[in-house]
Amino acid sequence: MSELTAAGSTRRRVLEIGGLLAGGSFAGCTGGENDSETNDTASGRANATNRANSHAVEAAPMGTVAFEEVPRSLFVGFPQYADMAVALGHGDAVNTIYSPELAGEVMSAYTARLNGVSPNWSALSDPLADGLSKERLYELDSHVHFLDPAYVSTQQNWGASDIDEIAGNVGPWFGNFYSGTHDDPPKPYRDNYRYYSLWDLFGKVARVLREQERYRKLKSIHDGVRSTIRSNLPSKAERPTAVRVTLNADNSAFYTYHLNRPGYWLADTRPLGARDAFAEKEWSSLWGEVGYETMLEADPDVIFHLWSVSSQHDLSDVRNRITNTPAGRKLTAVRDDRLYPGGMRYQGPIMNLFQLEMTAKQLYPDQFGEWPDYASGEPYPKIPAGEQLFDRGKVARIIDGTA
Repeated sequence: MSELTAAGSTRRRVLEIGGLLAGGSFAGCTGGENDSETNDTASGRANATNRANSHAVEAAPMGTVAFEEVPRSLFVGFPQYADMAVALGHGDAVNTIYSPELAGEVMSAYTARLNGVSPNWSALSDPLADGLSKERLYELDSHVHFLDPAYVSTQQNWGASDIDEIAGNVGPWFGNFYSGTHDDPPKPYRDNYRYYSLWDLFGKVARVLREQERYRKLKSIHDGVRSTIRSNLPSKAERPTAVRVTLNADNSAFYTYHLNRPGYWLADTRPLGARDAFAEKEWSSLWGEVGYETMLEADPDVIFHLWSVSSQHDLSDVRNRITNTPAGRKLTAVRDDRLYPGGMRYQGPIMNLFQLEMTAKQLYPDQFGEWPDYASGEPYPKIPAGEQLFDRGKVARIIDGTA
C-alpha cells in the first residue's frame, strides 16, 4: 500500500475540518472586507497545527503510513493492540475489539493490580464476529485500523480494491498479524513482509500514537523482567516438561500449542524455556489436537490451560472434566497439582508483563516464588512485593502519565 493511499483518510479529514471552519464563518455574518483575511489566518493556524502533528511510521506490510494528527478513534482487530493503546494512555479511544467479553475479563484481571488503570471492553462490539464488514468500518469511521491488511485479504469478500478503499476513505491499516506465529502471509504480501517481536511492534504503535516516551519506560521494565528471568533459569536438564492446551468442548481431546516456537503469541512462554512435551510435533494448522492417551504418553510435568484467567474457561471445571477420565487422572501434572491457568495468546505489553511473571512462578517456584491459589475470573493474585518481577505502581504511573 502506498503512502498516498494510507494518508488519503487524513487528508479527507483535514478538508472536512476546513469546510466546517469556513461554513461557521459564513453562517454568522453577512460578509465584509476582513472575512478573507480572517479565514486565511484561521486556515494558516490550522495548517501549522496539522504540520506540527503530522508524522509517518514505517511497518510491514503497509510500508510508510502517514498521519496528519494523532489518531483519536482506534479500530482494533485483535486484543494486543487494545492492550497497547491502554499501556500508552489511549485506551478510551478503542472503539471495537475481537472477543470483547473474554479479552476484557482477562485484561481486567491484570489491571486490577494497576491503580487507576481500568479499561472496559465488555461493551465494545466484535468486528470479526460475523465477518469483517466494510459497512461497519464506515460506521465506526476510525482514524486508524489496527489490523493487518494481509490478514484482511484472507477474509470473505475482501480484495485489494476493498482494502485500498477503506484506507483511502476512512483510515489507514496498521497491523502485523503473521508475526504472531511466523506463519506465511498470503502470497501478494510475502516479498515485503517482516516479522516483529511483540515489543518491536508495540514500539511502532507507540510511534503512531506519538507516545515514544511511555513506550521506552515500559520497555525498560520489560527488559528488566527478561533479565531477571534469564539470570535465574535453571539448567535445561533441570527444567520441567510442559504443554499448553485447551480442553475441547466434549472432553474428548486437547487442542495443543507449542511453547518455544517463534512469534509473539508465545512471548510469555518462550522466554521461560521449559521443555515442550510436543516439541517434535508438526501440525497442519497453528495448533494440533491430541487425545487423552497421547497426552498420557507425553505425560508433561506442567500443563497450562489457555484462557483460564477468565471464568469462561474455569480451571476448576477443566480439572473436574480431566479427572473424570481414567487417563486424565493418571496425568502427572494433574496428580501433582501443576495444572495452571494460562492467559491470552493475543497479548499486548500489559498482559505480557503479568503472564511472564505468572508463567515463571508456575514453572520455577524455587527461583521466582510459588504461584498462589487462584480461581479463574478473579483478579490477578496479590504477590508479595519481594516476589514480584516488576513494580505495579511504576507501570501504573507510566500509563497514567505521572512517571
